[in-house]
Amino acid sequence: MPDLNNRVALVTGGSRGIGKAIALALAGAGAAVAVNYRERGEDAGAVVEAIVTSGGRAAAFGADVSLRSAVQSMADEVQERLGPIDILVNNAGMAAMRGLDDITEEDFDRGIATNLKSAFLCTQAVLPSMRRRRWGRIVNISSIGARVGAGSVSVVYGAAKAGLEGLTRGYALRLAPEGVTVNAIAPGLVDTDMGKPLIEAGVPARIPVGRAGTGDEIAQAVLLLVRNAFMTGQTIAVNGGALFS
Repeated sequence: MPDLNNRVALVTGGSRGIGKAIALALAGAGAAVAVNYRERGEDAGAVVEAIVTSGGRAAAFGADVSLRSAVQSMADEVQERLGPIDILVNNAGMAAMRGLDDITEEDFDRGIATNLKSAFLCTQAVLPSMRRRRWGRIVNISSIGARVGAGSVSVVYGAAKAGLEGLTRGYALRLAPEGVTVNAIAPGLVDTDMGKPLIEAGVPARIPVGRAGTGDEIAQAVLLLVRNAFMTGQTIAVNGGALFS
């Protein structure tokens, strides 16, 4: 499979969990990695240190990816420090636990901005360079919650992730002739900080494979999409058999 030497990847929300695993996997495949974070600068720095110690190139970039000005400044800085962005992984997200009677308008706006608008803003920021060079890979991290209603988390989370899959298909259709592929990955329960409450509640016992997934298993699916020029507009389910689609 082709390596990613001389490619530059931006991973949003890359300081921990799935984002951290994706950043490390892309670096292991040869890419220079921009590790985005909003608040966890120390964690992002540790990811960068791990990559650099292994002989790779990486840098941390603090930015709230739900804000257009912050996203554009980050994209410009990544290009200046690492080079033009070839690979974008829209991983930043949040999942608040809210009952139907507890969701506020502020909750809704924040959930949509963090899980959906951020992907739109980051995609728009990197597209001009990708289209000029006629090569790009965009991978959006969705969720099983887009198909099953998000279970115990806010309905806003499921709605935002479903919107992310629609965004994926819209961009894929328009960009395919220009050498840019756009796909999504929909993880099931993964052993991260976000998934711990569900793991502690015994949910893995109801998953056919009998356990939660790992960040590395999601990262390997990202590599599959990045390395394949013929896959676009797809949502790849990685959920241990919890949902067949």
